[in-house]
Amino acid sequence: MIAFENVTKKYVNDQVAVKAINLEINKGEFFVLIGPSGCGKTTLLKMINRLIHLTEGTIRINGKRISDYNIHELRWNIGYVLQQIALFPHMTIEENIAVVPELKKWSKPQIQQRVRELLEMVGLEPDKYSQRKPKELSGGEQQRVGVVRALAADPEIILMDEPFSALDPISRTKLQDDLLELQQTIQKTIVFVSHDMQEALKLGDRICVMKDGEIVQIGTPHEIIQYPVNDFVREFVGIKEYGINTFHIQAVIEPIADEVYQRNRENNISSKDSLNTILQKLAHDECIGVEENGEIIGIVTRASMLQYLAHDSLERGNLNG
Repeated sequence: MIAFENVTKKYVNDQVAVKAINLEINKGEFFVLIGPSGCGKTTLLKMINRLIHLTEGTIRINGKRISDYNIHELRWNIGYVLQQIALFPHMTIEENIAVVPELKKWSKPQIQQRVRELLEMVGLEPDKYSQRKPKELSGGEQQRVGVVRALAADPEIILMDEPFSALDPISRTKLQDDLLELQQTIQKTIVFVSHDMQEALKLGDRICVMKDGEIVQIGTPHEIIQYPVNDFVREFVGIKEYGINTFHIQAVIEPIADEVYQRNRENNISSKDSLNTILQKLAHDECIGVEENGEIIGIVTRASMLQYLAHDSLERGNLNG
């Protein structure tokens, strides 16, 4: 489907962003590019739709070099979802979704039908949302519109550049779940950039771990966890000597039930606190609030933590077995 053949990207002063990449992404695959900041993952993504031009090598889509495609034809057949969402603020939600179908000369009834089915697909009631402006939607709702806008003209390929990283943990988890469910229906080839290994393990059919512009390892989530090729991958995944240490607050957070957590701020935890810190707090409190950037984003309960620990223990047993 998408093939990279000795692809290199150099910037001024011969600064190399991507070094001689050889890679093949299969049709219908959810492929995640992950690595630390500056590793080349976004550069690799943007070379697919020629937002960044390669310096050496060849990229092919369905066997044809991307340089042989008309640039508009290429981009119309590749959906693109950004972290910044980038909806047109002066347009309605329907108008935002209709941009590429209109460029492709779809009929008005055809466009309206497509908008309705896409909004329904991501749980946004068409009669309620289609005529709203982006500012009238929450961040999670806007990002859903960003996803379906990328799907509007039924492209073969969807590029997603850290699309959920700016969202709060609850919205992010919900959108990850929704995207996995959506992919079961649409079966698109999705190339997804992330810096969050928890997200990559959850979403990816295969994961490509990058460092310093090079591929370190490609494998399924199971292969990456079970057989990391070196210490860099082992540490990036979060594997310690005793097993897996991939705890993230998203795994146990629940919506706020009332305002008590706003009033008792001294008992709250940070979304970045360690598992040990959270367990110590829960030894004294049945529920604790979770803060991020000075705001309460949810709660953690003893019940949710016990459920997580039981599941994690089972998973470790399966991996070690």
